[in-house]
Amino acid sequence: MVERDPWRVLDAQPNVRTMIAGLEARGATPAQMRLRRRFLRFLPVRRGDRVLEVGCGSGVVVRDLAALVGRRGEVVGVDRSRTVLSAARRLCRPAAARTRITLRHAEGGRLPFAARRFDVALAVTVILHVADAAAVVGEMARVTRPGGRIGLQDQDFGMLAVTHPDRELTDHVLDGVVRHLYEEPYSGRRLPGLLRAAGLERVRLLTDFFQDTTLEPWTKTFLERRAAYAVEFGLVDAATAQQWLDGFSAQVAAGSFVFTMTYYGAVGLKP
Repeated sequence: MVERDPWRVLDAQPNVRTMIAGLEARGATPAQMRLRRRFLRFLPVRRGDRVLEVGCGSGVVVRDLAALVGRRGEVVGVDRSRTVLSAARRLCRPAAARTRITLRHAEGGRLPFAARRFDVALAVTVILHVADAAAVVGEMARVTRPGGRIGLQDQDFGMLAVTHPDRELTDHVLDGVVRHLYEEPYSGRRLPGLLRAAGLERVRLLTDFFQDTTLEPWTKTFLERRAAYAVEFGLVDAATAQQWLDGFSAQVAAGSFVFTMTYYGAVGLKP
């Protein structure tokens, strides 16, 4: 089977450095920063906590966590990509001077930690890209102490809205691309069920939104990637893809551009 989701095989991608830069660009977007802050408060993450992040990427959330747990706390990040971990170690170096940070190569479904090791375990925008989500959540629960918190946050591509003069073409591109890329593109809405299936209790849900009305650089790159995938998957030809992208520029010029994506955050307690 050809793996189409590039994040599952990140180290094999020819543009891996560009993808890592994209993680940092997304993380620096003010709307994304607000999303992360609200989710981490929802968990919550406290001073002195021992926190595990599964799928830590370039360390955007690790740095947020380090500021929250302080000197008495500990943050451990794991990722299956050695390339992204190398970038994370460099980017997290200033935060590591103030908080204990450990970054390790590991699979989310086979975590190299003893049971009950952490106060909090979380995965942010990871479940979408995981083949066996239940195994990952089960491992997160195993390494969390009784009474500890397990949190998942993910986008849901069934809840993406964007203005464009050709709504039929827009639906064709966006829906078609996610069906080709992901096994479960509507991943966000399944998070509470995954936590309950892992035996967690007092499961709570936070629904939040990424919003852009100016076509910020990250949003522009996101739409350009969707257009490129649409051509690659044979959904449209190159000229139609460019016409589609030009339609967004016209919306921005008219002051009518709107892009929103729904994010779901689910938190449960280990009994």
